Amino acid sequence: MSIQELESQFTSGVYTKRPIAIVRGRGARLWDSDENEYIDCVGGQGAANLGHANPAIVEAITAQAKTLISCPEMFYNDRRAELEAKLISLAPPGMTRVFLSNSGTEAVEAALKFARLATKRTEIVAAMRGFHGRTFGALSATWEKKYREPFEPLVPGFSHISYNDIAALDEAIDHKTAAVILEVVQGEGGVRPGTPEFLGKAQELCRERGALLILDEIQTGFGRTGKMFACEHYNLEPDLMCLAKSIAGGLPMGATLINSRIGELPSQVHGSTFGGNPLACAASLAAIDYLQSHHLPEHAAELGAWFLNELRQIESPLIREVRGLGLMVGIELKQKVTPYLQALMARGVLALPAGLTVMRFLPPLVIEQSDLEKVVQAVGEVLSHEVN
Repeated sequence: MSIQELESQFTSGVYTKRPIAIVRGRGARLWDSDENEYIDCVGGQGAANLGHANPAIVEAITAQAKTLISCPEMFYNDRRAELEAKLISLAPPGMTRVFLSNSGTEAVEAALKFARLATKRTEIVAAMRGFHGRTFGALSATWEKKYREPFEPLVPGFSHISYNDIAALDEAIDHKTAAVILEVVQGEGGVRPGTPEFLGKAQELCRERGALLILDEIQTGFGRTGKMFACEHYNLEPDLMCLAKSIAGGLPMGATLINSRIGELPSQVHGSTFGGNPLACAASLAAIDYLQSHHLPEHAAELGAWFLNELRQIESPLIREVRGLGLMVGIELKQKVTPYLQALMARGVLALPAGLTVMRFLPPLVIEQSDLEKVVQAVGEVLSHEVN
């Protein structure tokens, strides 16, 4: 029985799967069970910024697994303490505390709870095309109907405004608003960067009206956009910031950073059995050290600018727009993207959709220009004619 047959027999069925079985990775390359090689521009959906089988992460995990794997937060722990201090040292000004969890949606759940608790308000303003996760609170902040409607009624008190629409933002934030939650660059929503004016006004209005600003940096964090965090491009100082994806070099982990403007959080108001476990913390420390010592945010900025420029040179009547920030890049097409992603895969390039018409590229930040040159060539080939 093949890998595909075995997994198809027992998997939940909630995932749409591509007809290949990935069994091995190194850097920005992946191999399937038939030893076909691919350039990875899926990047673990943003979790593989440091590439696959990164030796620094492997070494950190191996050493920590031999020492201590589990340690709940009812006890202090050396790796956890070191990581929390490191995250605060990297964070925007004003961040003083960290809640550690296991995923991006958990980081968002914590931020939403902390915002309601701190403000004693209940309303949350989110953005159209925004994506924040699939658990009930995070799903309530997510806009796309196909994710929401099967599970309604969701958590009450959430509203959605047009992204980059300052007038709508001004109208939405009032004395009932606990928080505004925004992605700095909308990922699932089509790789859409926020304008400086919109993001700056969101921060200003939240401060004026007593609401909190939550930035979702789950996909944009840890060098992806050419800075350690995307908010650095805009000089933002959020009240809460949600992190996950590449925080631990590919291991499951999330974090919610908390600004000093938020008062003390009462004991026992939230928790996580596995959050802040020593294994994930050791991996995160190694990941951050590797990002910094190998200057990966700077690499993403330089290579991302080159990649965007090269993609914009492709002449195709199918392309509506090429946009992005750093190595978070999207090509919006004039028709559905799925056939073109399949054609790319046949040429040895793995990429993601971002909605129905956007081709999204999230390569590991360790990728070399020579690999991206091959990606540009493949994209040009598949967009040279319509694919059914």
